[in-house]
Amino acid sequence: MELRQLRYFLAVVDEANFTRAADRLHVAQPGVSAQIRHLERELGHALLDRSGRTVTLTEVGAAVLPYARAAVAAASATRDAADAVAGLARGHVGIGSVPSAALDLVELLADFHARYPDIEMTMTELSSEALLTEVRTGRLDLAFVGLAGDSPSGIACRVIREEALVAVVAHTDPLAEKPTVSLRELAARPLITLPRGTGIRSALDASFAETGLPAHIAFEASDPQVAARLAHRGLGTAILPASEVSQDDAGELIRTVAITPRVSARLALVWRAHGPLSPAAGALRALVTVRA
Repeated sequence: MELRQLRYFLAVVDEANFTRAADRLHVAQPGVSAQIRHLERELGHALLDRSGRTVTLTEVGAAVLPYARAAVAAASATRDAADAVAGLARGHVGIGSVPSAALDLVELLADFHARYPDIEMTMTELSSEALLTEVRTGRLDLAFVGLAGDSPSGIACRVIREEALVAVVAHTDPLAEKPTVSLRELAARPLITLPRGTGIRSALDASFAETGLPAHIAFEASDPQVAARLAHRGLGTAILPASEVSQDDAGELIRTVAITPRVSARLALVWRAHGPLSPAAGALRALVTVRA
């Protein structure tokens, strides 16, 4: 088994097409096909299903995928470690994040770049559920996600912040004058919340499930500020962390009301539980730990 074969395999998986993978690798398409066939013969199993319009993973291929990514990453990390000893802080780190006002990701990445200017960084924003999948499969090294319960399977994490969710209503809403609102009261109202797959939504759904009360989700908004604006216009009660509510709006157009019993969500930095981080990703994780 050669690293070249694993790299070709990963390229075909990422592109879902042999020709595009060959273009990305700057090699001839027959060479990519031949190397992957050699890999499949060596493993004794087909890794790719070539029967459709796009190339997909077989069951064995899906099982092999994270190990292939880890092997290629480890080879790259070996070079990075040697360079680091020689004073050459190079490498690459892929990071993902949910949109969050509780995390100043721009300042974090700028600080990291100032310390390690030769490390290449790439960043993507997705839902927490999608980010966890990207970390598990090795597409991302690190990700900031929202968590509602225990650390997910195969994932290690460091909690950056835990925050109670609040009900956000228009300043003219009768609820605006109350210090707290119960889940039973919220169950009788149209709610505005983030989509499924986010930590905030998971925390809300879990709380309603524990009480046996149904939640009437009237609107889903991926942007917390949009959810707050919908609440301001009287279209429902938004459920958000207080930090996601614009301070310009709070006290002017909307009110935040504490929820009882407490409903909270956590913002956490996550990475794969198995296998070492690359030196570049380890350096970024260490910086997050210092700044947290």
